[in-house]
Amino acid sequence: MAEIKIKKGINLNLKGAITDTAITNTSCKNFAITPDDFTGVVPRLDVKEGDKVDAGSTIYHDKSHPEVKVTSPIAGNVKAIVRGERRKIEAIIIEADGSDRARTFDVKSAARDTLLESGLWCAMRQRPYDIVPDPNVKPRDIFITAFDSAPLAPDFALLLKDKEKYLQKGIEVLATLTDGDVYLGCRPEWIPEVKGCIVNTFAGPHPAGNAGVQIANAKPVNKGETVWTLDAVTAARIGELFSTGKVPFDTIVAITGESVRNPHYTRCTMGCSIASLTGNEIGNPDNCRIVSGNLLTGSHVAADGYLRFPYRQLSAITEVRNPADFLGWASLSPKRFSIYHSFTRWLLGRGKPATPDAKINGGERAIIMSGEYDRMLPMDILGEYLIKAIIAFDIDKMEQLGIYEIAPEDFALCEFADTSKLPLQKIIREGLDKLYKEMN
Repeated sequence: MAEIKIKKGINLNLKGAITDTAITNTSCKNFAITPDDFTGVVPRLDVKEGDKVDAGSTIYHDKSHPEVKVTSPIAGNVKAIVRGERRKIEAIIIEADGSDRARTFDVKSAARDTLLESGLWCAMRQRPYDIVPDPNVKPRDIFITAFDSAPLAPDFALLLKDKEKYLQKGIEVLATLTDGDVYLGCRPEWIPEVKGCIVNTFAGPHPAGNAGVQIANAKPVNKGETVWTLDAVTAARIGELFSTGKVPFDTIVAITGESVRNPHYTRCTMGCSIASLTGNEIGNPDNCRIVSGNLLTGSHVAADGYLRFPYRQLSAITEVRNPADFLGWASLSPKRFSIYHSFTRWLLGRGKPATPDAKINGGERAIIMSGEYDRMLPMDILGEYLIKAIIAFDIDKMEQLGIYEIAPEDFALCEFADTSKLPLQKIIREGLDKLYKEMN
């Protein structure tokens, strides 16, 4: 076991944290699969509107790798296939029929084949490119994250309370997929009792919980190498599949944020509707930003939208608190939030939770080379120079500056702190996508 201390970054103390660990139950009628959740997979449908599906049955497969499949989280009927511009598939809506029909998988066959057929393959990510793993490439190592350091993030010890027994099995299955090692990143306060993997503990502020940060501080990715990442909840889900023969699509979601009347945990099925999760918990629905995930990396969803598959958190904050602030950015109000000493709030200390809204407070401007990214990025990467190289799409410089090590989430805190107001995560995502097309 190695102890690693992360010094760069910051913990954002926001209002809306969960204080009661009791778990409620949420029932839902309609569910959705959003193809954008599975980066790198180009969907080709295996169902049409009106088809009856079982939990675990194939909904669509990847155009380039037909063995990569996405499966239904519930038994029911395909209610609608929502398309956007150029007939892009935006979502597949499934209406539950109340039955418990579920597909059973052959867990005695090769682990790779079972994961591909069950759809759990798509719950993992590979680096470089931060995409669903290429089934034809064996990873150097596999990294499992067992905590989340993002704002208002759920506690993994609670998420795995009833599933921790499957984590060991999941690690054993993953170990068969690599010739290298399986790494488990934990907080010193909670270390699961597992064997057959290398356990690293990470102390320090966010983004210590990011897979990219843990990889960079344990065993960095070099050009030509491939590693896989997933979280401990997914690893336990893999273990349960190989223990029972069925994919567990149930999940625990943290409902957080200052716009939520009663922040709490609830048990539901992946892909359920936002309305079923929030109910009457949102204080002012007309002036509320709902985010599927945490406030740094999550996806903005509508009140009538659906929980996105990668996330086990729902955040809600005020859209715009004061449309016309007196003196604007020059205001001295202690209610204004900033991680710098731009306002007088810092005089109150960090103990009082902040209540930021979704207002940008400015527009894009030239990159200010002030070292802001370096203070928020605990990786051996020159952030400002890498962003410039991506914008210019200078492949040689991108490779030299560490493009293969990163994912958009690694720059989420940099984006939050950026006085240039640049959409860094979007820049990283577009750069990785263009680089993948160029190199493949």
